[in-house]
Amino acid sequence: MSLISYKPTTPSLRKTVKVDKSDLFKGRPEKKLSLSNQPSAGRNNSGKITIRHRSGGHKKKYRIINFKRNVKDIIGSVERLEYDPNRTSFIALISYEDKSKEYIIAPSDLKIGDTVMSSDKTEIKNGNCMKLKNIPSGTSIHNIELKPGAGAKLCRSAGTSAQVLGNNESYIMVKLSSRETRLINGECMATIGIVSNSDNKNKKIGKAGLKRHLGIKPTVRGVAMNPVDHPHGGGEGRTSGGRHPTTPWGLKTKGKKTRSNKRTNKFIITKGSKK
Repeated sequence: MSLISYKPTTPSLRKTVKVDKSDLFKGRPEKKLSLSNQPSAGRNNSGKITIRHRSGGHKKKYRIINFKRNVKDIIGSVERLEYDPNRTSFIALISYEDKSKEYIIAPSDLKIGDTVMSSDKTEIKNGNCMKLKNIPSGTSIHNIELKPGAGAKLCRSAGTSAQVLGNNESYIMVKLSSRETRLINGECMATIGIVSNSDNKNKKIGKAGLKRHLGIKPTVRGVAMNPVDHPHGGGEGRTSGGRHPTTPWGLKTKGKKTRSNKRTNKFIITKGSKK
């Protein structure tokens, strides 16, 4: 995929850069693999806002992605590549020999008509899924499980991938895109290749209206508020907001480590460094 820039006939088009989606399927999603998606506007089941700056947005359907890749030892062929409004990567509709169909996260360089397969051990080929213990060192992988059979949790967004470094008894050393090196159970499944739509990081929205179509509301800076509304608020003239950036509830932010899951610290060999 390539990037598209526009002739600046309007101010918003002057800096707009989009990803070319001309090669993707232009019809509706597979009916049996899509659900109606009622937007929550960032509210929980009691109606309270738990995620700020979300509301509105274009109507969209949820595509059911098979992150478990549990259709084993059956060859599937790529019927089409599609855009998914719920994620940054593209998705692929796979049609199997037993007439079943499923959506998977599309790896880069996957084309219509290509074949993929999920098995305990199979060919090292883009889109094929297999157990980590059977993947050779140096291979780029994505859609990585953290628990066997629980479905992929790591490396699912556009352009991401991890690298297999080697074996450590029943655990495999994997280097993630955050530069973190961790141990993952060798029985976990992972897909070969790099996630599609790597140009997603280079696109530019260009105007506020497009952000509203995505369901994102404007964000007001804390330093522009009053002291009653935000810890950064108040002060004479323009102030920087103090030494330690915080959320409206006083929690440290902007670089402060928030990880509290000590139970899995033993699996992390080296932590990711700042890029």
